[in-house]
Amino acid sequence: MNNLSRVLSAWGGVVVQGLTTLGDISLFTLQMFVWMFTVRPKRETLMPNFYAVGVLSLPVVALTGTFIGMVLAIQSYHQFKSIGMETRLGAVINMSLVRELGPVLAATMLAGRVGSAMAAVLGTMRVTEQIDALVSMGANPIHYLVVPRFLACMLLIPALTVMADFMGIVGGYFYSVVVLGIDHAQYLQKSRDFVGGFDLFSGVFKSVFFGATIAIVSCYRGFHCQPGAEGVGRAATAAFVQSFVMILALDIVLNLFLDGVYFAIWPSGAKLF
Repeated sequence: MNNLSRVLSAWGGVVVQGLTTLGDISLFTLQMFVWMFTVRPKRETLMPNFYAVGVLSLPVVALTGTFIGMVLAIQSYHQFKSIGMETRLGAVINMSLVRELGPVLAATMLAGRVGSAMAAVLGTMRVTEQIDALVSMGANPIHYLVVPRFLACMLLIPALTVMADFMGIVGGYFYSVVVLGIDHAQYLQKSRDFVGGFDLFSGVFKSVFFGATIAIVSCYRGFHCQPGAEGVGRAATAAFVQSFVMILALDIVLNLFLDGVYFAIWPSGAKLF
């Protein structure tokens, strides 16, 4: 009986902590939106964050996108060749990239490279009382520190997603056509037949929500960092892990929503654009 009480008490504590954290994040997000729509952020605070999130993330996103496209070609070629459909390899690679791997890959790179850095920087500012100093000077830390980072992640991740899609398509095309010797015209024709504009829109649409989630989770973790260097490290780790889990959960929900929209518009499943 005592063991059961301890187990229930432990699980109850986890549930209460989870609900408390969810409420805190909701209030944190609400404050951010209020400041974002009431006071326009200054260019001096926006541009450095845009540069750090967008420009500095392009190389790693482009490189990993290229490798993912090549890996897809390597893994799929022999299965398609065994049934005589290797010319459709381009459709599979490009569909996988623009609908799923491109946005998820860009979001994962953003969470690892930018999200962890955001949590570490804001956590350090919290530990060294720089955030308290901003409050004492009359500046709102959420407007000054969070809103520019949120806008940078939300507005620039679509460009990173398109870059990941493009480089993945180039990598898959290079390996399939140049290395494996698949017919160039057939590869491109099958890609055009099976990949439509709605597929590209779906990936870009999902990436906006991924970027917003990364910014909110990372900034929240940084703002609520525990004291000391260990607290900063835990905040950075928690920011990446929780962002990645949220990305996958959102991916499921958004896929269900987009599939519903697609089949509501085109019940037959035909691609019209």
